[in-house]
Amino acid sequence: MTISHVGISVTDSAVSRAFYERALEPLGITVTTVMAPDQTQSGGTAIGFGTADEPGFFWIGDNERVGEGFHLAFSATRREQVDAFHRAAIAARGTDNGPPGLRPHYADNYYAAFVLDPDGHNIEVVCLADE
Repeated sequence: MTISHVGISVTDSAVSRAFYERALEPLGITVTTVMAPDQTQSGGTAIGFGTADEPGFFWIGDNERVGEGFHLAFSATRREQVDAFHRAAIAARGTDNGPPGLRPHYADNYYAAFVLDPDGHNIEVVCLADE
């Protein structure tokens, strides 16, 4: 399992987008996805940065207070790993933040579960396998 993507909250998505576009350009990292508020879990604008080979591995979003919107997603190879993560995290005193299931508004085969850790960080496991 590897890290799939990381997201942070920003005060102003337009200002932060301009900053990251310019700062990450020398690394070959560009905007790969822009999601409108009705497409996001937080209800804010989300902007994904990545490369042609790895789109959307770094995200910024603007509808949460800075520091509260930290998001870390791990990659799974099988959907049953997503289910097992969710069960284990809840048993370990995590809080459900989205049960295992398909999220077709993210991608066709986007199967994920979300849990808040004891400090309120949004932790996700996602499987993109076609099952």
